[in-house]
Order: sequence, then structure tokens, then C-alpha cells
Amino acid sequence: MAYLPKARLMQIFLDLEARYLASGVGTKRGKSGVPKFDDKYEKREWIKCHLAAAFRFWGKLGYAEGTSGHITVRDPVLQDHYWMNPLGMHYSMIKKSDLVLVSPEGYVSSEGAQLPINTAGYWIHSAIHKARPDVVAAAHCHSFYGKTWSAFGRPIDILQQDACVFYENLSVYNSYGGIVLASDEGTNIAAALGPTNKTCILRNHGLLTLGNTIDECVYLSSLLEKHCKLQLMAEAAAANGIPKIIIDDDDARYNAETEGDWEALYAAVDTFPIATFFADSLPSQFQPEYDLLVKETNGEFLQ
Repeated sequence: MAYLPKARLMQIFLDLEARYLASGVGTKRGKSGVPKFDDKYEKREWIKCHLAAAFRFWGKLGYAEGTSGHITVRDPVLQDHYWMNPLGMHYSMIKKSDLVLVSPEGYVSSEGAQLPINTAGYWIHSAIHKARPDVVAAAHCHSFYGKTWSAFGRPIDILQQDACVFYENLSVYNSYGGIVLASDEGTNIAAALGPTNKTCILRNHGLLTLGNTIDECVYLSSLLEKHCKLQLMAEAAAANGIPKIIIDDDDARYNAETEGDWEALYAAVDTFPIATFFADSLPSQFQPEYDLLVKETNGEFLQ
């Protein structure tokens, strides 16, 4: 495969950034880029709006399964606290005012909804937020194809261009200890993620994703679910004699570093260093979903 010189590649990216900036995107109130906030309470409200939207998005995708599944995001005001969904409320019903603010010790703060939380969710997420101060959000779901593929205890193959986002960014927690009711399991899951990975397959359980924003985190969850489905379909075809062609390491790494995430997710600058030049000005894949949810609900989830 022929590679562009780094200087030429950088110039292409900077030209692309300039075109986006000239078109008026990337501003604090624009639809692209991560907003910048001088007021931490204003940032809190923005985070809560996007967290509520993330749950509605999961509801639309059919990820709800009883009381299982949770998303957490760090609070910018009380930075050792995080927001999460209340226990037993369907994703499709969650509003901003329903979100619960949880302390590091698992107590419900008076600054959020006074509702119970999922104990297993607390043990998993508290360990992850403690082990990974570099990430803002974490999401765990029991989506159908994710939990099906998790039974194999192995990562997905890099079979398609969009899957390159998971190249050297996907862990497998190859153990299962039942419903998480103590801190050890959460600590073990955090250890499986390691210091940099943002996605993980939990064997016999489901999927886990992290993000520098809630938008990145929830988009990764939906993308990983789709690729678990793709993997299952590819395995079925391969069983009938149709060979799989896996993207080779050099090409997968190249895609990950140059185009795998900067065009898709908010603020993935730690995973893909090239994105530092334009993470604030390029579009988010989750923003169209957010806009659609506002339209479909007439903004009801923002209450």
C-alpha cells in the first residue's frame, strides 16, 4: 500500500479543517466539535442533556433489557462524582431531570434525582472511573449481538473499514463471575481494559465502551454492536466455505491513525493523535442522532 508523506497528509487535514471553519461549524453553539465552556455549571447541563439523549438512543436501538445496562459520565462540578441512569426506568423514558448524581462511595447526591441506582452498575463504573481518569464516560449494555458474540470470548476481526476504530483499542474480559455485586469484578474489568483501550467485550455478558465525551462513548457502543453482528454473519458464511479477508495490520493501523475516529466521534484525541488538530471542528456521528431525538420528542428528554 502506498502512503502519503506525513507533511502532505497533514496539509490535507489542515485544509479540510479550514473549510469546516469557514463554513461556520466548530463554534460553541454549533453542531460540530466539542463545545467549550467557561462555566462548569453550564457544562454540567450540556453533559446531562447528551446523557439523556444517549439513553433515548439506546432505547431506539432496542438495548433495554430489564434493569440491566448503564451509562455514566463524570460531573464537571463535583469531579469525583458521576451521573447515571436510575434503576428500573426504561431508556426510552429517561429525561435529564431523572439522572442521578452518584458519589465515589455509591451515595446518591442531593444535586441529582433522588432515585435508586443499579448496584452492579455502581461497582463496574466506580472501578473504571477510578482506574481511568483519562476518560469521561463509560457505557455497558446487554445488546443482542454483543452478548451473543461475547460467548466466544474473543475480539472481533477487522473485517471492514469502520472496524478499524477498534484496532488496538479493543479488549476482551475473558472471565465471568456472575452478577457484579462487589468491587473485585469491576476492578478486574478495568484491568482488562488496560491504560488506553476504550472498548471491551465482556465474556458471556455484553459490551463496554469508554469515551472522552458521552457522545463518543455511546457511538462506540452502537458501532461495536453492529460489528458483533457483522462478525456473526461473517462466521456463518465462513463456515460454509467462504473465506474471510481480514484487513492487514498496517492498513488497519493506518486507517485508525488517519481516518478511523476523527470524522466519527467527539474528542477522540487521545486514541488518535492526528485528531488533535481538528477535534473541535469536525462533525460528530452522534450529533445527527441527537438532533433527530430532539425533533421526535419535541425536546421532552431535555426536561
